[in-house]
Amino acid sequence: MRRFSMVDITSKDVIVREATAVGEIKLKPTTITRLKTGRLEKGDAIAAAEIAALMAAKSTPRILPFCHSIPITAVRNEHSFDKDTLRVESYVKGHAKTGVEMEALTAASTYLLTIWDMVKQYEKDATGQYPTTAITHLRVKKKVKRR
Repeated sequence: MRRFSMVDITSKDVIVREATAVGEIKLKPTTITRLKTGRLEKGDAIAAAEIAALMAAKSTPRILPFCHSIPITAVRNEHSFDKDTLRVESYVKGHAKTGVEMEALTAASTYLLTIWDMVKQYEKDATGQYPTTAITHLRVKKKVKRR
């Protein structure tokens, strides 16, 4: 039988922790145009993704079983467009004994998943598949801790 446990952070100091995660979703150029102009049947995908990412960052310990519950003091998401790509950068800050990189990754991935959900009807091919849609390059861009 395998045993699992959280890392014991009892002896660590509470300090300011910051992390930025980035990721991209590749979409059809026509879908990018719809996102930019707000012409989506489901509504404002960018606003929905902002809210979903914020909620996800705060919910990380409920999603990932070995993450500690930590007080998050800030979550910000910034997006940019390319011809066929939406890129998100999610920043999370907290005052805690452990880092917030998993919260930043959870925010960024949830942002991108929300976009996919809201544009999927425009991305499907004739057989209902997603031949070009892809979430890529999800990673921690930067991690900082300050006393």
